[in-house]
Amino acid sequence: MSTDTGAETRDAARSTETPFRYGAALAEEIELRWQDRWEQEGTFRAPDPGEPGSEREKVYLLDMFPYPSGAGLHVGHPLGFIGTDVLGRYLRMTGRNVLHAMGFDAFGLPAEQYAVQTGTHPRATTEANIARYKAQLRRLGLAHDDRRSVATTDVDFYRWTQWIFLKIYGSFYDEQQRRARPVEELEAEFASGTRPTPDGRPWAELSKVERRDVVDSFRLAYISEAPVNWCPGLGTVLANEEVTADGRSERGNFPVFRRNLKQWKMRITAYADRLAADLDRLDWPDSVKAMQRNWIGRSEGARVRFDVVGARIESSQAAIEVFTTRPDTLFGATYMVLAPEHPLVEQIVPGAWPMDTDPRWAGGATTPADAVAAYRAAAVRKSELDRQENKDKTGVFTGALAVNPVNGQAVPVFVADYVLMGYGTGAIMAVPAQDQRDWDFATTYGLPIVRTVAPPEGWDGEAYTGDGPAINSHNDEISLEGLGVAEAKRAITDWLVGRGAGEAVVQYKLRDWLFSRQRYWGEPFPIVWDDHGPVPLPDDQLPVELPDIADYAPKAYDPNDADTEPEPPLSRASEWVNVELDLGDGLRTYRRETNTMPQWAGSCWYYLRYLDPHDDKYFCAPEIEQYWMAKDPARPGDPGGVDLYVGGVEHAVLHLLYARFWHKVLYDLGEVTSEEPFRRLFNQGYIQAFAYTDARGSYVPAEEVVEAPGGGFTWNTEPVTQEYGKMGKSLKNVVTPDEICERYGADTFRLYEMSTGPMDVSRPWSTRDVVGSQRFLQRVWRNLVDETTGASRVSDDEPDDATLRLLHRTIDGVHTDLQALHYNTAAAKLIELNNHLTKRGGAVSRLVAEPLVQMLAPLAPHVAEELWSRLGHDASLAHGPFPVADERWLVAETVEYPIQVNGKVRSRVTVPADADAAAVQAAALADEKIVAALDGRDPRKLIVVPGRLVNVVV
Repeated sequence: MSTDTGAETRDAARSTETPFRYGAALAEEIELRWQDRWEQEGTFRAPDPGEPGSEREKVYLLDMFPYPSGAGLHVGHPLGFIGTDVLGRYLRMTGRNVLHAMGFDAFGLPAEQYAVQTGTHPRATTEANIARYKAQLRRLGLAHDDRRSVATTDVDFYRWTQWIFLKIYGSFYDEQQRRARPVEELEAEFASGTRPTPDGRPWAELSKVERRDVVDSFRLAYISEAPVNWCPGLGTVLANEEVTADGRSERGNFPVFRRNLKQWKMRITAYADRLAADLDRLDWPDSVKAMQRNWIGRSEGARVRFDVVGARIESSQAAIEVFTTRPDTLFGATYMVLAPEHPLVEQIVPGAWPMDTDPRWAGGATTPADAVAAYRAAAVRKSELDRQENKDKTGVFTGALAVNPVNGQAVPVFVADYVLMGYGTGAIMAVPAQDQRDWDFATTYGLPIVRTVAPPEGWDGEAYTGDGPAINSHNDEISLEGLGVAEAKRAITDWLVGRGAGEAVVQYKLRDWLFSRQRYWGEPFPIVWDDHGPVPLPDDQLPVELPDIADYAPKAYDPNDADTEPEPPLSRASEWVNVELDLGDGLRTYRRETNTMPQWAGSCWYYLRYLDPHDDKYFCAPEIEQYWMAKDPARPGDPGGVDLYVGGVEHAVLHLLYARFWHKVLYDLGEVTSEEPFRRLFNQGYIQAFAYTDARGSYVPAEEVVEAPGGGFTWNTEPVTQEYGKMGKSLKNVVTPDEICERYGADTFRLYEMSTGPMDVSRPWSTRDVVGSQRFLQRVWRNLVDETTGASRVSDDEPDDATLRLLHRTIDGVHTDLQALHYNTAAAKLIELNNHLTKRGGAVSRLVAEPLVQMLAPLAPHVAEELWSRLGHDASLAHGPFPVADERWLVAETVEYPIQVNGKVRSRVTVPADADAAAVQAAALADEKIVAALDGRDPRKLIVVPGRLVNVVV
């Protein structure tokens, strides 16, 4: 909305009379000058171990680093950055060694798509965007260590991303030791016979290729042909987390289809237990922990084998394996369902329908093969969420039957899209009486429903999922009748194991991490291919740099054509792809991997590179990582890591989970001393803004909207409708920090953002209200500096007791607020103190002026530095001092007692804080309102609760 700039106009008009008035122009001059000085003096460069200053208590503060888009920052982006900066400045002033750095997550789809549209190389646009972001962040006075900035697109950075990938590729997860180990140790165990090979043959009898295949099947980074999210409109596959609820890409909003493709994956599921369990050791919001636990989805159950009969299979050992958390309900399994993508589907479909096949099961097809093919073609166009939440259950009969191992009954096997290949085994035993989805399917297709758990008396619902005694659950060898669910689960699982029909297992909803992208603008894999598969490059051949190619656009596809095939842009760089190398077997021809890593790769470890950004020997020198990240022995169970990580909650199950996985692998391999990357997490709120639409429903520029005299809002004199939500270009309500800094100054902008509410709560942006923060800074300035002469208005006089008492209460409160990130209440306390000084008038005592400036410094550092200098100090205020409250001024001088008469407060009386009960009683009875209430009566009882209240009973 439009704002009143009259204050600035008046400042300009009076500039000859008040040349030292704190307005936008003076603020800019002060801010730019101090930013230059900080840079020249290296004020915020954090000493590493062994350097002067490293003996101080260290604190590593971190922001989730931004993606440098061409649009630059709007005022919502820096909220968390400023909040972290305020804390860092406070900690630095109170004697800590603070590391606070900023970098850029610069690979990925947005830069590449923009480059394709404009014909500009993505590196050129990315570097230009980074330069703009750096200028914007510098203008805000953020206290970053300027030596430590990195971008994921820097060759010196992604060399180490590739190195870490090779470490993961070169590792396997040892289930017994519950940690990652080098695959060389796995090979040694196979060779010595201490670990049997998967098929039981001696290691020496395996060919070189067979050994390689065995080892590759154990690696934490591996190639897999599995169902993936194929997005023809983007020309790449996407991770589940990058697909919206309605089955479209987060980037570009293109349709996404499920396809079987050969892709790189990360075996994050091997760490599922540790990722879930170690959440208890982290100081993170409970909501984020819950999101990660739900995403990991740990569940205990049984894997059960159903032998297939009546199918077109040569082997008589064909079987469907299912995972179930309710093996106690096996006696109620009346049909089975395979996910459309299940690899067994094509194998079990017979050439014709069995006799007496229900027409509802056939989907109108003449053969099972036709029915299944048509159904699978339709299912590929649905998102996983749509498949799970669609209440209209659909499916087709495969024509095959499977034998229920507990009762020997042959049950029909269906294909249905409400079963997902990504969870469990991609197959289910359907128990309609105990699962609502199965109930819906069974009633649609006329399938039997058998209750195996007795519902409560009077139950008139459909599927019953609660506890209760088992019913209809027995055979000649076992009876579950009357057992509760937990006891029945244990009994049937033991029976299955004893019969070789099942086993107890732990299952996860978490899937292995899809790690391939068919894009140009990403980290190249340090992998080449020979005739037998992938081959890792040695460390001395890193980095594998992206080649400069003329055509970096993905192959153009019809966004709705699910049958297309990915063609990575790098596959066109034939001179780069086909390479002759000596990798130990002589000079041979190899083909480079033409997929690139996802954008998440660099963000998985960037916080470690901040610690040692210019090291060409280590990704992070061990002694530096240990200094900044090691576990604190004084805190039992401390996992180590960054001391405080500030960022948006939207990264709860993407970046945060991926980074924890990478870090745990590095820990297992001895590369880091901390078990977790981020020991404490804080989710900041968001800046939101009003937007306005005209009569056509089109958005109009918010800054041009004015309030109508009679209420409401207008744009170009026409009424508009106000709405509230996210700030963005499409809503035409973006406000940039640049324009606010130009209009009011960076300190005003910082103070306004920190004052509008708690850091963890979203708040509205209102440009018209920014002036309130500016006026506070102007009043502080005016109290300490003469606006006409620039001379100091500070005296060496002793302040009065009331001022000292308020000062030290403010100091005590600001300490508490800044440590707790309660910046809005800290600012309110400073405003109260300054208002007190303004009301008293005259010169301000130095004993008050200096602590006021010191407390202001974290929030408004430039003006605080300038005032500190004008108070006669040569050194920067960045490293303190910060005032300490004098305890004697924190003791209350008086205490106010509410006085109750027969339980109702009738008056209040103020007495000295050290008054005894008798004195309080006397003051209460002498109060004129109490005298009137008693009306000559003597109290029957009078109770004084020290420091709290007086209770009179008449």
